[in-house]
Amino acid sequence: MAHAQGPAARRHGSAAHARGLAAPTQGPVAHARGMRVAAIAVGSTSVHLTVAAVTGRRLRILADESALLQLGSAVDASGHLPAASLAELIATLRGFVATASSLRADKVALVGTEPLRRAGNGHSVGAEVHAATGLSLLQLTHEEEALLSLLAVLGGRAPAVPTLVVDIGGGSSEYVLAGPQGAPQAHALRVGAARLTEAVVRHDPPTPDEFDALRGEARRRLASAADLHPVRAILVGGTATNLLRVAAPGRALRVLDRRRLRLAMEALLAEPSGELAVRCAIRPQRARILPGGAALVGALLERYGLPSAAVSATSIREGAILAIALGGEAWRERLTDLVSGG
Repeated sequence: MAHAQGPAARRHGSAAHARGLAAPTQGPVAHARGMRVAAIAVGSTSVHLTVAAVTGRRLRILADESALLQLGSAVDASGHLPAASLAELIATLRGFVATASSLRADKVALVGTEPLRRAGNGHSVGAEVHAATGLSLLQLTHEEEALLSLLAVLGGRAPAVPTLVVDIGGGSSEYVLAGPQGAPQAHALRVGAARLTEAVVRHDPPTPDEFDALRGEARRRLASAADLHPVRAILVGGTATNLLRVAAPGRALRVLDRRRLRLAMEALLAEPSGELAVRCAIRPQRARILPGGAALVGALLERYGLPSAAVSATSIREGAILAIALGGEAWRERLTDLVSGG
């Protein structure tokens, strides 16, 4: 299977291999094995595929692949998605669609996030993607992104205490507060780990002055965040999981507290991103933008007076898979109800 140029990672479940490359199964057999849904998310740093079998609100991951295309930086440089980046994106999407087909996905959703929201040629990008893959590129709003993250983490169940779910992406950050009562409150900040790092950092590793500037800018951005009162926070996405890897390489941790965040910052200051990437098993492109991510997580904990945040491996892709399985073709219209258990 051909992918776009550049590094890519792949993880398949053993069940997927056992079933081979048969065409999608319909009727009672499909129902017996659980609905299979694929979600492809086009983000600022990476394009990511997840395929899962869905039974009720439970997911069994069959495949998880990503390609680092750094589309956000390309859009920032010119205001549109360049032809070379578009070609790379289409090649990646064709490969991911082939993977979804080989795993007999009943539905495939293709969603766009921050880079395509900002691209001046976003409409033509969608048309070319549709012509190449047969899929409609659904451009998510910030609110939809936040709600999909919430659905992925809580599965549509109301939390016992006010809970803040946050996705610090490459180009933007979405956050949503959910509680035992009332509708979720979704918000966004137009800054992410990559955009903040690229705006401030000129050295690898960053200098102490650059790190101070990062933290100052992150605090300034978070000062305009919504006035919320969470009891706990849950971080989703690559920024949080990679910061844990830097703070404690080789350990399976699920909580990022102030001490571990400080350890991560010290490591990011101590060695070049390439060396850090090897030592902590992180892609070099991800390692380079982690200083901005660390600053944003620190500012987030300060802003809401939280000592720590749980880290979840789920993402908007799992949320989209659940939304499609539970809400069908009209999942976008039903999203607010789905995250509330409807």
